Amino acid sequence: MGVERSGPDHGLRDVARAMRGVIELLEVYWARVPAGASPVTVSAPQLRVMYVLERREGINLRQLGAELDAAPSSVSRLCDRLEALGFVRRSSSPASRREVELRLTAQGRAHLDRLRARREERLATVLARVTPASRARLVEAVEVVRDALVDVQADAPAPGAGHPPDEGTARRTG
Repeated sequence: MGVERSGPDHGLRDVARAMRGVIELLEVYWARVPAGASPVTVSAPQLRVMYVLERREGINLRQLGAELDAAPSSVSRLCDRLEALGFVRRSSSPASRREVELRLTAQGRAHLDRLRARREERLATVLARVTPASRARLVEAVEVVRDALVDVQADAPAPGAGHPPDEGTARRTG
């Protein structure tokens, strides 16, 4: 799967803008906690940490910081909060006692499962307003975009590869 390079496709910007708008609306929609939802609040940056730990079991703080493009001190604080909630466990690496490995706990995995179920339920309520034919086209389009994202991530350099980050520059964290 590749990007067509035969000429400028001004429609790409329109699609990207439309998708960005949907993503932003979903972020706001999902941030509204419905009655009876989990009493535990996890910030968006903390949630990103949990997603990475789910995919990269046993990652260390340095690797996590590279994956998130975040300063080590910020990553450590995010993990402190998640550990206090019981969602993350730190342990010494068998390879090096100086290195700390990070893992989601069963409680952390359960939180992600509940969050995903709640999001899917809320999204299904919205999608019920869309015609079945439009939903079928949407499934096809979303699968194509997901596959393209997987390809882009596979083509990206490994976290931490390339130039070392400048410690003096501000980074995205929360």
